[in-house]
Amino acid sequence: LVAGSNGWYNYRHQADVAHAYHTLRNHGIPEENIITMMYDDVANNPLNPYKGKLFNRPHGKDLYKGLKIDYKGASETPENFLNVLKGNASGIDGGNGRVLETNDNDRVFVYFTDHGAVGMISFPDGILTVKQLNDVLVWMHKNKKYSQLTFYLEACESGSMFEEVLRSDMDIYAISAANSHESSWGT
Repeated sequence: LVAGSNGWYNYRHQADVAHAYHTLRNHGIPEENIITMMYDDVANNPLNPYKGKLFNRPHGKDLYKGLKIDYKGASETPENFLNVLKGNASGIDGGNGRVLETNDNDRVFVYFTDHGAVGMISFPDGILTVKQLNDVLVWMHKNKKYSQLTFYLEACESGSMFEEVLRSDMDIYAISAANSHESSWGT
């Protein structure tokens, strides 16, 4: 689970990842099977009127409580994200070092929410290109790191990360919030 942005004005990304974390937990996914990346600068932000809390809807439940974050702040990078997907612990810089430890019997779900543009999605201090992402997805398929993979991408122009790029023979179900040339509205 990745919230690729930081800053109070990007509250929704971290709130949505926190919601996804609790949704997975409430549906029986064990904590050890979830890897979370978020900058973690919103719940305790000076602008937050509800100190130490995070919500994704009015009058909703506090989603910060019980949330486990594996990669925070400067450790939330495109390189770490790609190494997490590849299961390459030696390539990790910061965070707690957790990576996917999967094989061809596992189903993998990736949720990424942030800003994007044609052929790229953002991280707090970098970008991830369509080529970088596709190369890792091809590598994961070739190295039998999953039986099925679902990639849910919520960002502007997010369809450009998959359209006419993602091979149809890799058992990957890609869902994007927008096609390759439209905005994904946060409201």
